[in-house]
This record gives sequence, C-alpha cells and structure tokens, in this order.
Amino acid sequence: MQRPASPRIDSTVFWVAAVLSALFVAWGVFFADSLAAVFDAVLFDFLVPSFGWVFILSSFGFLAFSVYLAFSRYGRIRLGADDEQPEFRTVSWVAMMFSAGMGIGLMFFGVAEPMTHMGTPPAGAAEPNTRGAAQVAMEYSYFHWAFHPWAIYAIMGLALAYFCFRRGMPNLISTAFHPLLGDRVYGPAGKTIDILAIFATLFGSATSLGLGALQINEGLDVLFGVGGRDAVGLAIVVIVVLTLCFILSAVSGVHRGIQWLSNTNMVLAVLLLFFLFVVGPTVFILDTFVQSLGGYLANLVPMSFRTASYGDSEFVSGWTIFYWAWWISWAPFVGTFIARISRGRTIREFVVGVILVPSLVSWVWFAVLGGTAINLQLTGGADIAGAVAESQPAALFSTLSAFPLSGLTSLIAIILVALFFISGADAASVVMGMLSSKGNINPRAWAVVVWGVFTGAAAAICLLAGAIQGSVDAAITALQSVAIASAAPFVLILIGLCFSLLKALRADRGPDTLAAPEPDRAISGTGGAPAPQQMSAESPQERDRRRI
Repeated sequence: MQRPASPRIDSTVFWVAAVLSALFVAWGVFFADSLAAVFDAVLFDFLVPSFGWVFILSSFGFLAFSVYLAFSRYGRIRLGADDEQPEFRTVSWVAMMFSAGMGIGLMFFGVAEPMTHMGTPPAGAAEPNTRGAAQVAMEYSYFHWAFHPWAIYAIMGLALAYFCFRRGMPNLISTAFHPLLGDRVYGPAGKTIDILAIFATLFGSATSLGLGALQINEGLDVLFGVGGRDAVGLAIVVIVVLTLCFILSAVSGVHRGIQWLSNTNMVLAVLLLFFLFVVGPTVFILDTFVQSLGGYLANLVPMSFRTASYGDSEFVSGWTIFYWAWWISWAPFVGTFIARISRGRTIREFVVGVILVPSLVSWVWFAVLGGTAINLQLTGGADIAGAVAESQPAALFSTLSAFPLSGLTSLIAIILVALFFISGADAASVVMGMLSSKGNINPRAWAVVVWGVFTGAAAAICLLAGAIQGSVDAAITALQSVAIASAAPFVLILIGLCFSLLKALRADRGPDTLAAPEPDRAISGTGGAPAPQQMSAESPQERDRRRI
C-alpha cells in the first residue's frame, strides 16, 4: 500500500511563497504610490499590449481541448478505476457544481457589466443605450461568464482528478506534469509550479475579496448611510472583519458549518433571482435570455479571437483579458474543488457537466439581473446607467431599489456577498495550505491561517494602492491588475498541463483493456491518493463519509 500524504509542510514551497507574499504586502504598506505606478507601467503599458493575445488564444484553446477530450476516444476513461462508480449522485454533483458557479463576481458584475457595455458597446457595435446596444451587452456578458472560464476550470480539475484518482499521485499540480518532467516534478521544477499556483490562488482570491468589500461598502451606504463609493478605508475594515471570519471557519474543521454556508448561499441566490423574475419584467427577461443566448452562440468564435490590436483596445484589455486572467488565477482553487467531487465520472461526463451546468447558471443570472436593469433603463424606470457610471459596486443596489422590499433584498445581497466572501476565501486558504503541505488534504491549521492572512492583506493592499489615485474606479483597476499579474506566468502552466494530460491519456487505454492501467512506477509509494485498484475496493459507506 502507498503511504498517506505527509502532514508536514514543504518548507521550500511554503517559505518561498510566504516571503514573496510578505514582500508584496510590505511594498503596498510602505510604498503604495510606487506599487500603483508599477501596476500601470508594467501591466497596462507592457504586459497587456504585448502578451494579451496569449490570454485570448489560450482561453479558446482550453475550450477546444476540453471539447476534444469529451468527444474523443478518451471520453470513456474514468477518473478512477475502470469499474469505479461516481462518488456522488448526479443530482448532488450538479447541485455542488451550481454552488461552485456562484460567487462574489456574479454579485458584483451581474448588473454592472451589461449596463457598462450598453453605455459603451464594444468596438462601436451599436448605438449606445439602445436596444441594439443592450443585445450586444448581454452577448458579451454571456461570453465572459460561460464556456471559456469553465473550460479553464475543467482543464485544471480534469488533470488533478485524473492524476490523483486514476494514477494514484499526490494531490499537487506539479505532479500532474510527471509525463513531461519525470522525477523532476519532485525537485525545483515541481516546487516552482506549486509556488506559482499559490500566487495565482492568493491574488485571484484577493481580487474577489476586494470587489466584494467594495460592494458591501455600497450596500451599507444604501441601508445605513455609512460607507459609499469613495470610502476605501471602510472597505479595508470590511476585509479585516471577514478575513477573521473565514480564518476561523477554515481552521475549525466544522465541515457541516462550511456546507451550511454553501447551501445558504444557493438558497438566498435562488430566492433573489426568483423575486426579481416575478416582480420584474418577466417577459422581457425571458426574451433577453433566449435572444442573447442565440446571439452568443452565433458569435462565439469571432468574439473569442478579438484582440486589442484591431478592436476596442480599452474594452479588450479592461474586460476580456482581465476576465481570462482572473479565471486562470482561480483555476487552482476551483479546479481542486471540482476534481474532489468528480471521482468516478468519465471524462465525457466531467467536461459536459463542468462546462454546461455553470454556464447555464451564468446565463440565467445575467438574464434576470442584467435584463431587469436594462429594462429599467430603456423604459425610464430608473437611471441605472448613471448609477453605474458613478460606481460599479452600486449597480446592483440601484436596481433593487426600483422594486418593492428593496431594503430586504439589499440586505440579502449584502449577506450573500459576505457569505461568498467567507466560503470562497475559506476554501482558497485550504487549497494554498494543501499546495504548501505536499498535497495533504488536511493541512495544518497554522498554515491555513498564514495564507488566509496574506489573502486578506493582499486585497487590502490593492484597494489602498487604488485609493492613492483617488477613486474607487482606481481601486477596481488595481484589483484587475493584480489578477492579470498573477495569471501571466500561470497561463503557461495551464498550457503545459494540456500537453501533459494528453500524453498520459495516450498511454491510458482505459476501458478498452481488461486490466486498469498501472500507476506510474516513479510515484509508487510517494504518498497521495490510493492507487486505482485500491480505490475501487473502497466501500460505498466509506465513500459516503468523505465530504468536500
């Protein structure tokens, strides 16, 4: 039998990542103006103009590769032994996928993005603030939140699930490169990959936390008259308080509590959508959903290859490239979650479920929230465009205020953002603890605390760097910058992961043989998940005791 994963910290990965993170925080605390200047110079003057095409091309490549794997002969291969059945029932798996598809981002951009694109249609595709502009706005909102991001997550989750559950390898991103690097994954090359994964998770999570804090700020202003769009100081206080909450949640080990938070998120989100669907412009929402979905599918390929060189450079840089970078920075965290709940699925089931189910959630979300806001603007019911122009975080609350029970729905929105903040950052901290603990699924509490503190501090530093420039828009730009910066090296990791996975699949004849493939001899006895033969012998009762 293989030994269980070591509970010890990987000192090289942990300390290198921790010291560099601490240096970033110190830079932001003592030289915030310098940090803001570097963001502008390095990212928006060099990285995005010179290498933005890499994000554009690779994101479409991830989608195409996912579809290829699903419908090729590899689609029959199981993420586990050949005779292993799914760990979770399909209904439960879909429900958890729905939960993973919801988050702070949907709360923040559900109204703000469609209304922004409606006021300034990409590449001048329509007359601003018209029905044509509204159509284009919804298509691009679907584009940014559906197939492409979930294909990115699918690549990461599929690789982790395959190498962990089928090949019996440790639950580390670096070991998924064994087909390409061999035993070098246990040396400096592998440790570098895991350090980059920690950075991507840290700063991708920090971006989400910063956006969530700004939105809670606006909600507090609406309900209690405190905060407001330029109160970055209060947003930092919000980050501190919620950081303490998710650290307590992460180290408590009370999985029922974490599960309760996730279920509460889903229930509140569904209630909010249902309320707006009923009291809002129901027919308009349905029309928007159908027409925008058709337009999105028809224009998917042209939109996927639009770069800053020949289109609207400000739009592509500030929206599309930011989104692709943000999703890439979240890939280690979300991919790990998806992998954990997908044991026993075939590759075809995995890809179809991971890409289609969350995409459907995003389409419905934007159709309800974005469609409601657009209808208010077109009919003169409320000036949502003006509210968005003043402050993107205020967009959702301006929409809710146009309907009955706005105080209650605004409170629900604040609670949703806070719960998404806590549960998402909780899981991200645990994932970073795993990456710095040799893949152990139960990292030591103090390691989780360290990464939780760094995540909250990074979010606060980004807001502070933006505040130096005097507005909440600058703070949002700073958050976008750090997401792009963290994703820039990690996009190369994801590209390499595709080649590594394909090489492993070519050597795996899957269900075409009577015997399950042997795990790589190089990793036999190194720890991590049990070998496939051992996993298939596990009883259903034992599987039921394991929970995410």
